[in-house]
Amino acid sequence: MSRIGREPIAVPAGVNVTIADGNVVTVKGPLGELCQTFSTNITIAQEGATLVVSRPNDQKENRALHGLTRTLLNNMVVGVTKGFEKKLEIVGVGYRVEKQGAKLVLGLGYSHPVVFEEANGVKFDVPNNTTIIVKGIDKQAVGQVAAVIRSKRPPEPYLGKGVKYAGERIRRKAGKTGK
Repeated sequence: MSRIGREPIAVPAGVNVTIADGNVVTVKGPLGELCQTFSTNITIAQEGATLVVSRPNDQKENRALHGLTRTLLNNMVVGVTKGFEKKLEIVGVGYRVEKQGAKLVLGLGYSHPVVFEEANGVKFDVPNNTTIIVKGIDKQAVGQVAAVIRSKRPPEPYLGKGVKYAGERIRRKAGKTGK
């Protein structure tokens, strides 16, 4: 049995979970609403203030979906109560970021600024000109937006310049050696 899948999900007060036909689960909380469709092979049941995920048999596909479904449901519950965030750091001389309304404008050493719009419930916070905090209730959307921002100038191994996740360790290489 999946060790992750058999753990019940605690539903805090103020969170409303609706399970419709076809395993369509809607979670409403103080920060917003998330809706997702899960595989019909997996059974999702609400027992009081907990959600329980179970599988019909031990086939390989059902075993794989069991833990996945439980984790996705837990992320939905955590997202509508606390939310998720990813912190990015910009390293490099002249590299900077600023927020203009609902837009994020990055100067990353190109001849043009790189612009990102807030969308899909994902918001940007810029505490200083080298830090970006990506916030939202959908963990996948937050991670995807952070990855796209990082991909515009990934950190390079010689000087370490670029956009990196907070706490990310960049493997450094030695430069050219003299004669």
